[in-house]
Amino acid sequence: QVQLVESGGGLVQAGGSLRLSCAAAGRTFSSYAMGWFRQAPGKERECVGGVSGSGTNTAYADSVKGRFSISRDNAKSTVYLQRNSLKPEDTAVYYCAAIRSFYTRVVPTTRANEYDYWGQGTQVTVSS
Repeated sequence: QVQLVESGGGLVQAGGSLRLSCAAAGRTFSSYAMGWFRQAPGKERECVGGVSGSGTNTAYADSVKGRFSISRDNAKSTVYLQRNSLKPEDTAVYYCAAIRSFYTRVVPTTRANEYDYWGQGTQVTVSS
């Protein structure tokens, strides 16, 4: 069992930056690749990116590429989502998710239904 807790959400102006954190408790954190998702009202949950278990490889959705950055600190069992140049369309509830991975350098899937554990989500609102 892995418990995930996101933090760092809030209200930010367009063009601003915000870093989300996701702290994990439970089994060996590095055994899990991590994904970040978001869900805006009335829209499907969207994967914004992911990071391999070792932290060496990342991947991003085209909509956030160049603006968002994912990193992890396995010693702290925490994964981060740094978001720069925020836009009103980035407004959503952001979730982190964990998927068991035997290959520590492989970037996780973008398919939400394949993840094993989810955080409770944190609201991010970007004002124009």
